[in-house]
Amino acid sequence: MPPLAGLAATMHRDQRLRRRKDFAAAYRKGRVQGNRLLVVRINPNQSDITRFGFVAGKVVGGAVVRNRVKRRLREAARALDVTPGLDIVIGARKAAADADFHVLTEALASLLERGGALQSRTGALEEKA
Repeated sequence: MPPLAGLAATMHRDQRLRRRKDFAAAYRKGRVQGNRLLVVRINPNQSDITRFGFVAGKVVGGAVVRNRVKRRLREAARALDVTPGLDIVIGARKAAADADFHVLTEALASLLERGGALQSRTGALEEKA
């Protein structure tokens, strides 16, 4: 769905993991993929909606830095064409604090593709370039 003119596109509430038990299930049962910037845990859910959770521990930096990294990851995840019916937890590593948006987007797309969660890689990445 394209954003309305003048309004920022956001990730809807039903597309986000919010409960502790949902995060715990992804950590316990999810398939893990990682690189130097991110760790991604992918767990099937019982719905047609893919939900994302974002984690950045104190090792990433102070609150401002952690929130900036999570905002960038949220926007990168929103723009990618992901397979429906998954819970995906994206964890930032220390190096993510120094990475720009395009590097984070590419790292996330690579991990989701490796984990079998990406439907098509071309659309969102070409729009951003």
